[in-house]
Amino acid sequence: MKYFKVLYVQVILGILAGILVGYVFPSFFPSAKLISETFINMIRMVIAPVIFLTIVTGIAGAGSMKKVGRVSGKALIYFEVVTTLTLFIGLLVANVLKPGAGVNHASINPANAQITNTAKDMNWGEFLSHIVPANIFDAFAKGDILQILFFAILFAVGLKQLGAQGASLITAFEKINKVLFKVLHMIMRLSPLGAFGGMAYTIGKFGFSSLLVLGKLLMAFYVTGILFIFVVLNLIARFYGFSLWKLLGYIKAEILIVLGASSSEAVLPSLIEKLQAAGCEKEVVGLVVPAGYSFNLDGTSIYLSMSVIFLSQVFNVPLSFQQELMVIGILLLTSKGAAGVTGSGFIVLASTLTALKIIPVAGLALLIGVDRFMSEGRAVFNFIGNAVATVVIAKSEKAVDEVKYKSVVEGVVE
Repeated sequence: MKYFKVLYVQVILGILAGILVGYVFPSFFPSAKLISETFINMIRMVIAPVIFLTIVTGIAGAGSMKKVGRVSGKALIYFEVVTTLTLFIGLLVANVLKPGAGVNHASINPANAQITNTAKDMNWGEFLSHIVPANIFDAFAKGDILQILFFAILFAVGLKQLGAQGASLITAFEKINKVLFKVLHMIMRLSPLGAFGGMAYTIGKFGFSSLLVLGKLLMAFYVTGILFIFVVLNLIARFYGFSLWKLLGYIKAEILIVLGASSSEAVLPSLIEKLQAAGCEKEVVGLVVPAGYSFNLDGTSIYLSMSVIFLSQVFNVPLSFQQELMVIGILLLTSKGAAGVTGSGFIVLASTLTALKIIPVAGLALLIGVDRFMSEGRAVFNFIGNAVATVVIAKSEKAVDEVKYKSVVEGVVE
């Protein structure tokens, strides 16, 4: 009975129960959606203040601005290199497995293509402008991670310049942050219910039937994601001297919550807390994790590159090597331009197809039925990628308490 008190076991049971209820009682999906959204909203309730306070206390409390710039630079370079690699891997696997071969595009309903209407307005300049909030209270209300990150860094710099005068404020922020994490612990006890609602909604609304037509795309996507994690990320982890398997075991409860809730945001504060508890410096974790949620989307990158090739195969539009390189270039821009936008997968795809002017944008309607089943994978792959990235940057900065990390994550007592 003690085993069932463990959180990740409860989450597994919640996922299994959700699949069963969604399959047997499909009409339950509206209520299941409310359960899932309520849980995610409870997490989002604390995300903005946790990110703000973690960054401010980390930078103003101990870090130097030179170190902040160095960590940020390393993180962005890492994000771009790994994201580019994931895009190439997605293209390669899609060309080898050809998931779009034999799929009938005549079933597309043009009316469904209306979801792409806003995509043509997305551009890099707007994204850069969007980083700066016009109203910081509005940014907090919307939970815009990038804008909060930008303001928090500026606020931390200003607080640090106060010197000893700002010490009492830093202490107060640290205490408030501890309270927020206590609130988070209470919310996380409800994660099995959130996972149940998420899976019951997915299965109840979309069913397993939608997997039959596009099952090859779904299979190719998950195979690619798994290979990326256990080959590419595993090699990166080995190079930096830590075990990917041990890290995944340490964050297994969060991985299951992401899978059930279909949202990596659901565990953002928890990831920050766990990595700090594992010995990674607060300053590094506070900078890399929030930035990674916008710039280091490994699962989304795989999904985007594979979907473009999938649609080219469906419409029998072969792409040359130069055109595929163009796809990579466009996705490197558009995937950042839609950071923080709801339904960004479709928006980015539409932006890319519009820029290519080769594949019909209306083809996105084919992906609607299977997209929800891919969103779980996107969220999990994104989450794992950001966890690994944070440890990598912390290791490169020698900002990890190695004894504590080995004890907490790897179970090694020295």
